[in-house]
Amino acid sequence: MMDTPSVSVSTAFRALLARDLYVLRHNLKEFIPRTVLQPLLLVFVFTYVFPKIGQGVGGGKAAEGFSTMLVAGVLGSVILFQGIQSVALPLVSEFGYTREIEDRVLAPLPVELVAVEKVVAGALQCLLAALIVFPIAYFVPATPVNITYNWLILISFAPLACVAAASLGLMFGTMFDPRNVPLLFGIIVVPLTFLGCIYFPWQSLEAIPWLQYLVLLNPLVYISEGFRAALTPVPHMPLLAIYPVMLAFTGLFLWRGIAGFKRRVLS
Repeated sequence: MMDTPSVSVSTAFRALLARDLYVLRHNLKEFIPRTVLQPLLLVFVFTYVFPKIGQGVGGGKAAEGFSTMLVAGVLGSVILFQGIQSVALPLVSEFGYTREIEDRVLAPLPVELVAVEKVVAGALQCLLAALIVFPIAYFVPATPVNITYNWLILISFAPLACVAAASLGLMFGTMFDPRNVPLLFGIIVVPLTFLGCIYFPWQSLEAIPWLQYLVLLNPLVYISEGFRAALTPVPHMPLLAIYPVMLAFTGLFLWRGIAGFKRRVLS
């Protein structure tokens, strides 16, 4: 009898997760184009069109190096966007006009675990998005892409990046109401993307010291640099800096997201 509550909680958590995955499976025809379009255009323009017309990234080794370097940034940006799209945007509507959140919190789960389930479901979608996009980043460039797998880093870092992005989505989803969603993308997501070391490694910012230190507040920097360490020979930020900061960001986003979720549900 003592185990009944824990069994009930575990069953309810798995049921909510299965529900979200079922919805995802039936919405793949929307999920895949939404996931693929932005990175496909980015990779196509910067690593196929530009080398073909001799602009932007140069030719020869310069173009090859840029294509290799961009792979990690593309994966990082896809994971960040997916974390926001799969967690924050649904939460905004669930707390707003649909009020679907009321159905979720009726499950025999602590409110905190309902929020955690949203993060787990979002992290799985981030991982799926990265798996879908990786072939695009590898095969589309007109110049060779030099991938060097470090499996230990890749297997340990990819789930951490996905959980961090989903936790960020949870925090954003509890901070914004439907009327302010454009602000989320206009004043937060766009700066995070352009200053997230997608198009350049962090070390290259040594020429602009104040910016090199400022971007350390951007979680996308660590995601991009982590994937550079896992997939490319491009110089990257030390792993002893990447992992602790990513863990700290994840803990902060999750704590703030759960606190905001509880506040919105109980108010």
